[in-house]
Amino acid sequence: MVVLNRIYTRTGDKGSTRLSTGEPVSKASLRVEAYGGVDETNAFIGVARQHASGDPELDAMLERIQNDLFDLGADLATPEQNEKPEWEPLRVVEAQVARLEAEIDLVNERLSPLTSFVLPAGSPLSAALHVARTVCRRAERTCVALAATDGEIVGQPALKYLNRLSDLLFVAARRANSDGASDVLWKPGATR
Repeated sequence: MVVLNRIYTRTGDKGSTRLSTGEPVSKASLRVEAYGGVDETNAFIGVARQHASGDPELDAMLERIQNDLFDLGADLATPEQNEKPEWEPLRVVEAQVARLEAEIDLVNERLSPLTSFVLPAGSPLSAALHVARTVCRRAERTCVALAATDGEIVGQPALKYLNRLSDLLFVAARRANSDGASDVLWKPGATR
């Protein structure tokens, strides 16, 4: 159980924070940027959910994803260490990735086929999901950069989860546009 008694601690006033292991790091570290990007993705999904009242199934899916993103943030905030920690760190697992894949397939099966790239537009829910998708892609790029850094480890399920999540947000945005019928399609060279 998480207990937050104080909202401000003043420990970050000079640009540092602590990972869940207690290790002090700069707020500009790639690891902090990675879980910050996950948090930002979560917040944008929360904004999108404000427009999802007409689709309770999609709203429930997005709520599950928001919970998963807290798991992912905890995973990223707890670097793998050589010595065994005092507690079992929370990690994203393959089952969470598999659930996303099943949900992508479920949403995608009812969409009209694509004939062009989709512009991030349409209904308010679709536009908000596209914003969440692009923020998720940025978070994924940061996690990939973190994983490529010497001495840093990012679990494969965490990387897979972000990759699948951006796909899910894409098909969910199309679902929010009348199952793709109201998608705004790119018209190459149309404004020349």
